[in-house]
Amino acid sequence: MQDLKIDRNAKTLRELTLDKLRTAIVQGYFRPGTRLVERTLCDELGVSRTVVREVLRHLETEGLVEIVARQGPIVARLDPEQVGEIYELRGLLEANAARACAEESTPEVVKQLRDIRAVIEEAFEKRELPRVLEYTERFYEALFEAAGKHVSLTVVKTLNARINRLRALTIATPGRSGDSNREMNRLLDAIERRDGDAAAAASFAHIQQTAELALSALAQQNEEVGDS
Repeated sequence: MQDLKIDRNAKTLRELTLDKLRTAIVQGYFRPGTRLVERTLCDELGVSRTVVREVLRHLETEGLVEIVARQGPIVARLDPEQVGEIYELRGLLEANAARACAEESTPEVVKQLRDIRAVIEEAFEKRELPRVLEYTERFYEALFEAAGKHVSLTVVKTLNARINRLRALTIATPGRSGDSNREMNRLLDAIERRDGDAAAAASFAHIQQTAELALSALAQQNEEVGDS
């Protein structure tokens, strides 16, 4: 069973609690539609009800929690239409950033991106899901920063919690490690060649593939929830 107890020595208690509960939802410890009972969460997390309430309100703004009449807060269900829209937006923003990054590419940028990808590939091999998610987020931050697409990065960051929840579904798919590595290495090769068209195409193809995997995994998850 996942340990949700809080280490009080680092960030603020609220930040630690937010990180723990967000991770628990993203990684599926709490399933979609699960009621998030304040008293139970207080016991599991070892914090006050005030902190739990603040964190639940924050997670609602991130799209991970929803408030249902006569039930209270629950883990937000992933709606296929919304998921499709998230990937559509990602496809546009990331392909545009990949093109700009390639056109402005330097050896330093390529090295930074390849170094991050090396960590992701190692984490994939070791089945370290939290590390895959953490460094994938870092990869895209570096890509958008190198492309000079700061507003686009801000938009993507507002969706990061939901994006990571979807990533947790897709990277658990059998064979995804190898496919993802090949897709991203095509992107990096194009960036290194400073081929903007190829970089944009590789990025868009990667998003299309992950969107299909996410929607398939979501359909299977919804069937399991319906059967339970």
